[in-house]
Amino acid sequence: MKIVRDLPSLRAARAELGPLALVPTMGALHAGHLSLIAAARREAPRVAASIFVNPLQFGPQEDLSRYPRDEAGDLAQLEAAGCDLAWLPSVEVMYPPGRATTIEVLGPSEGWEGAARPGHFRGVATVCAKLFSQTGATVAVFGEKDWQQYQVIRRMVADLDLPVRIVGGTTVREADGLAMSSRNRFLDPAARALAPRLHRAMQAAAAAMLAGTAPATALAEARQSLTAAGFGVDYLALVEAETLRETDKAPGRLIAAAKLGTVRLLDNIAVGAG
Repeated sequence: MKIVRDLPSLRAARAELGPLALVPTMGALHAGHLSLIAAARREAPRVAASIFVNPLQFGPQEDLSRYPRDEAGDLAQLEAAGCDLAWLPSVEVMYPPGRATTIEVLGPSEGWEGAARPGHFRGVATVCAKLFSQTGATVAVFGEKDWQQYQVIRRMVADLDLPVRIVGGTTVREADGLAMSSRNRFLDPAARALAPRLHRAMQAAAAAMLAGTAPATALAEARQSLTAAGFGVDYLALVEAETLRETDKAPGRLIAAAKLGTVRLLDNIAVGAG
């Protein structure tokens, strides 16, 4: 596996390797990320992964320095998974002095995470556009766990006619249903025991909707059960899968964000064919 940290080295490696599928990450890799590497291998003859903790997508109240980092462990996992190229730019390489351009995607970025974390999706869109350009990837694979992010990137690529195909990777879960996330390591034992209730509450709400319960009623019951269990529910909503607009009927996507202590959990599931 080639490891590169500057643009000249990346360009040389890209020319040598040929067509690439890209898996963008912020490191702290887990089995969910490795499933994206496996998906990328099915899409292109060579696979690149980026590791870059992107400061543009962290708000002023979010602790960038606390985001988990394990470069040596990440690189070992990528090599074992058959990754061909690891792109590890520094902040100075990614955002050189004098930079003046960012990318704003409206539509699916509005509301939900966009409202909870102002500027977050501007940072995501900007770094992903740069990663696509830098690597010249023909395919990029994103986890569906971050459903709104996935739709924001799809919208940006379509709107800007970028020559990269966006592929979604199915959410990978722990045995008890908790969606895998780099931030799960910050859950204390009590919170970790409670965390799977989010997915179970969402499954119950989706089943109720499909059985004929009004979405508003099913969602209200789910929120109540989560609040009683100790979650701080930021949102739990049924939305149109691509636009993220709230809807009152299936099919759609059930999206959620809820806090346990200092850890914010995200999850989503399809309701019907959404």
